[in-house]
Amino acid sequence: MHYEPVIGLEIHAQLLTASKIFCGCSTRFGAAPNTHLCPVCLGLPGALPVLNHAAVDDAIRAALALDCTIHDTSIFARKNYFYPDLPKGYQISQYEQPLATDGVIRANSDYWTPDHDIRIKRVHMEEDAGKLLHEGFPDSDRRSYVDLNRSGVPLIEIVTEPDLRSAKDAASLFGYLRELLMAIGVNDGNMEEGSLRCDANVSVRPAGTDLLGTKAEVKNLNSFRFLQKALEYEIERQNDVLNGGGRVVQETRLWDVGTGRTIAMRSKEEAHDYRYFPEPDLPPLVVAPARIAALRGQMPELPAARRTRLVSAYALTPSDAATLTQVAPGLDAYFEETVLAGADARLAKNWLVGPVLASMNDAGEDAAAALRVRLLPAQLARLLALIDNGTISGSIAREVFAKMFASGRTADDIVEAEGLRQLDDESQVRGAIADVLARHADAVAQYRGGKTATFGFLVGQVMKATAGKANPKRVNELLKKELEAGAAGGVG
Repeated sequence: MHYEPVIGLEIHAQLLTASKIFCGCSTRFGAAPNTHLCPVCLGLPGALPVLNHAAVDDAIRAALALDCTIHDTSIFARKNYFYPDLPKGYQISQYEQPLATDGVIRANSDYWTPDHDIRIKRVHMEEDAGKLLHEGFPDSDRRSYVDLNRSGVPLIEIVTEPDLRSAKDAASLFGYLRELLMAIGVNDGNMEEGSLRCDANVSVRPAGTDLLGTKAEVKNLNSFRFLQKALEYEIERQNDVLNGGGRVVQETRLWDVGTGRTIAMRSKEEAHDYRYFPEPDLPPLVVAPARIAALRGQMPELPAARRTRLVSAYALTPSDAATLTQVAPGLDAYFEETVLAGADARLAKNWLVGPVLASMNDAGEDAAAALRVRLLPAQLARLLALIDNGTISGSIAREVFAKMFASGRTADDIVEAEGLRQLDDESQVRGAIADVLARHADAVAQYRGGKTATFGFLVGQVMKATAGKANPKRVNELLKKELEAGAAGGVG
């Protein structure tokens, strides 16, 4: 029987606040273990949590970006379970009354989206647990160590409905959510440091039915590639189980990178296993409509809308727009400023995703902010204008750009100081052509004999003879005229 996958994601995103969700301890990554702690983090008797206002604002921004309904009242609850990195024996989260529900990512709203809506079930706030360290110590073969610095770090959890039908779409959605949260400034997207993690719920069902199969949860995936590979494996595993007459067991599984398999971790808990009840030390969270309206007014342009506008305003392809918005933070804004400074949009795009990006990569720079230090958009626009008006050739422009990038000098300064203007004297170009034709009589004869592919070779020789300063368009015109004139006169 043919089965189709049914996938839902739970994205855990750390909010970009300086302090934890219920106390003033730092959220800075990389501190010595167990140094960002206080009685609230440790759950000591008498220590009362106080909700972080900035964390609430970040959570509201995320809910707005996902087109959710934000509820005027939400409630924090205690999620009870035992684990060595959970000092209180419970996690403060939201359950029955979350901050926001019923969001949506519309079908075909961006270059990656499938042909159906992806519904967002809920966005709720919670605190993170600590971290168990299983390696790096002399006795790691016998003991695990606990670092509680992350305990109490503010999180939102974004839960989708089971609307995804392929591992690839799931990975794409995870990537989009990372981009979205970074764009609105509520998450740094650093998956290696644990700032963004994903759990995936996956089941399979007979294709064409509306039934839901028994799901497995794959926990703690921190890369798009691992998410896709884990889901591909798990879908195939469940297919094999059912086609072999077996029964899929509801359980939590982990992705083993080394073996390329998911492995059983524990049976999957249900909500009642956590014995949720309202957190007695926190009042209900009441969000005034004016607060939501103010935050809505501060929202930046979202990535999908930005790509749509770039395509419409600058005649870019969706692929071009995706490249500009994704390869380096801020490159799309740099592109627009370059165009506003007078550059042709297509030429600006070609240069930014070509020579400019290559130079950034070589220099180890991954954001346009570093590029601005070296080269302002107006300076790049001026270089492109020199190409457009014929002052310099494209090949010379690359040489000029490399010097601009390295030194910060302007294009005009470099062109004038190094005598890089294109040759305006037609007689000099004709002289170079005559010399090339004389030195490459075989190539000339081949061209006139019908092997026109040698034309490119001859153009290259002329450009070399003029040190790249001749106008390529003019070289093409004059060279073709000379070759055809010679052929008509029987020369060859």
